[in-house]
Amino acid sequence: MHIQNILSTAVKQAASTLFEKEIETVEFQATKKEFDGDITIVVFALLKVLRGNPEAIGTQIGNYLVEAVAEVESFNVVKGFLNLSIADRYYTESFAALFNTADYGICSPIVAEQAVMVEYSSPNTNKPLHLGHVRNNLLGFSVSKILEASGKKVYKTQIINDRGIHICKSMLAWQKFGQNETPKSTGLKGDKLVGNYYVAFDKAYKEEINKLVAAGTSEEEAKKQAPILMEAQKMLLQWEAGKPEVVALWKKMNQWVYDGFDTTYKALGVNFDKNYFESNTYLLGKDVVNNGLKKGVFYKKDDGSVWIDLTDEGLDEKIVLRSDGTSVYITQDLGTAIERFRDFDIDSLTYTVGNEQDYHFKVLFLILKKLGFSWADNMHHLSYGMVDLPSGKMKSREGTVVDADELIAEMVQTAKELSQELGKLEGYNDSEKEALYQTIGLGALKYYILKVDPKKRILFDPKESIDFNGNTGPFIQYTYARIQSILRKADFDIAKPIAEITLSNKEKNLIKQLQIFPETVQLAAKNQSPAIIANYTYDLVKDYNSFYQSSYILGCEDEGLKIFRTQLSKKVGEIIKSGFNTLGIHVPERM
Repeated sequence: MHIQNILSTAVKQAASTLFEKEIETVEFQATKKEFDGDITIVVFALLKVLRGNPEAIGTQIGNYLVEAVAEVESFNVVKGFLNLSIADRYYTESFAALFNTADYGICSPIVAEQAVMVEYSSPNTNKPLHLGHVRNNLLGFSVSKILEASGKKVYKTQIINDRGIHICKSMLAWQKFGQNETPKSTGLKGDKLVGNYYVAFDKAYKEEINKLVAAGTSEEEAKKQAPILMEAQKMLLQWEAGKPEVVALWKKMNQWVYDGFDTTYKALGVNFDKNYFESNTYLLGKDVVNNGLKKGVFYKKDDGSVWIDLTDEGLDEKIVLRSDGTSVYITQDLGTAIERFRDFDIDSLTYTVGNEQDYHFKVLFLILKKLGFSWADNMHHLSYGMVDLPSGKMKSREGTVVDADELIAEMVQTAKELSQELGKLEGYNDSEKEALYQTIGLGALKYYILKVDPKKRILFDPKESIDFNGNTGPFIQYTYARIQSILRKADFDIAKPIAEITLSNKEKNLIKQLQIFPETVQLAAKNQSPAIIANYTYDLVKDYNSFYQSSYILGCEDEGLKIFRTQLSKKVGEIIKSGFNTLGIHVPERM
């Protein structure tokens, strides 16, 4: 049993026995370094019930605990804080239990009582994935892994925005300027090729606007009358009408993009259980709106458009169907949400979408609740901030976007240069070296992004992220590899039970950190925040390195202590690997 649970029960008994009072909760904190002890009870928090002098109350409870609780060896009171020294036996027995627990802290989804869906990525098919998509994918995939580790059945999904005027812009530009080139003929990834034509459209569009303005048209009218834009709008109508040659071109160019996306997803190490396509779902929701009209959830204006009034909830009026009967985004999202709960027997649904859509999801969830769907309370928006580079923001239409593939390649190249510079490649053949560069480079990228609370904006510095010191992925990976080196050198049975030993504070601190891993996983799942696990892992590694620097492990003369320290190292390595696995990060066996 966790020491806090043991002590909490005992303190409640002490309050009843010594003061004839009932207390509901006991507040704990880590003992400050300047005082003796392993864990501290905050006596001030008890004074609402146990009235009196805090030092006297702390002393009475301390004496009671020493007598009644075998794990408590001694105590001291500093003002309103009761500092308790816990017997080494408690730590060694606790550690022995968790050391022998496979996948410690990780629940099995096989016996999951809840099923959840996480949507992430959800790109447009008119341009390649960029740095913003990288954060989105890493967050969504990691949250999926964390929810799975917490004991839930998880379905990973995306909705691909494969229709609309932006798609037609790329298609039209390829028709006009492409000369039938393909990914195969150019050697370009399909998403890159299609993205180039999105940029080409914008360039031609601006040129036509300038010509019209020069001829005396106002800029506002020129933007509407530019011939290339009118052609794209016509193509969209033809697509919606199912014109065969337009649909065929749309399918061909979209497939180029999907193939390109798949390459990037594979490089990032993310995947999906099901893809939804907007071209299949954009009509969904119309029936939902009609049913809502009958129930009085929506109302129709004189022009035939359908709205919902959310002003009583502090929001605005929101259109859900245009006057011509066509859907808006929220209409589609209503239908898609309902379809997902029908397709999968899920209890909750999480959308990984940037914080610029905060309002949209407030409206979506509220409408679903008003429509009577009980599961609407279990829908979540995993809102995250933008990612900037030191060079500034990204602009996709001008073609200055921070390309995901180029960023991944840069991270791997930086890992290669730094590894060679530091001489961390002894005994590796060429293929092993390349695999290591990938592991370090991607680990650096993922950790740097995931260690930040999702809601915060990130300034991503590739060079800083790949440092082998500090709160970085490579620093943690290197510690894991160091532990594996220790285990390879151990020429004794590390599973052997050990006799009673005396522990240092550093060893106790490590055991304390290991003990809270299961609750850390659950907390990260509850908050849908990979940052909680990332920073827990960093704290664990800091404690381990402090222990490693001050303690003999394989060179320890006391056999029991040598076995224990090796066991401790092994378990720390396992938790690093488990923690990083929930972040989608690999750890190298050697570095």
